[in-house]
Amino acid sequence: MIEKNVKTDFSSKVSAPVIDPTTYVHPLAAVIGNVALGKNIMVSPFASIRGDEGQPFYIGDDSNVQDGVVIHALETESDGKPVEKNLYDVKGKKYSVYIGARVSLAHQVQIHGPAVVLDDTFVGMKALVFKAFVGGSCVIEPGAMVIGVNVPPFRYVPAGSVINTQEQADKLPQITEDYPMKAMNKGVVHVNTHLAKAYLAALKS
Repeated sequence: MIEKNVKTDFSSKVSAPVIDPTTYVHPLAAVIGNVALGKNIMVSPFASIRGDEGQPFYIGDDSNVQDGVVIHALETESDGKPVEKNLYDVKGKKYSVYIGARVSLAHQVQIHGPAVVLDDTFVGMKALVFKAFVGGSCVIEPGAMVIGVNVPPFRYVPAGSVINTQEQADKLPQITEDYPMKAMNKGVVHVNTHLAKAYLAALKS
């Protein structure tokens, strides 16, 4: 389902999703409101990308939004004025949720804005990112929670951990050559970009 958001007292504009034609959105997924999806993205069944409260959302080229992922956000407008605390600045533009290029959001991940996840990061199954900025080339292992912090690039968040102070985030281990999940995101991106292409081709055949 791809549809516009509705006008409310916290969302004065009605927006339709902007989706690159090389991106595949499964019929059982939902993309709603002020959402921009780049190229070669795979949006899997039962994913919900709902830009009807906080907005805008952006998801970069070659990323993937797997089964059951939820992307939503706190309100970014009140009485016609922006709620700055619920927005992040990325490259000079403000976003409620910004997902970079070649990012994998694995099954049942929750990204709740305000949130940023930068390029080449893997977010593992059932992980949560909320009020957080995650740097590039990170790994958030399955079941981890990242809340209210900035995660430096090239770090990993151990499975099941709760990172909710900046001191904890600063002490996260760095990704080294012997880290077992170092190359996982590359393979996941490869699979999902090719799935997007193949599903789109199947629609045309």
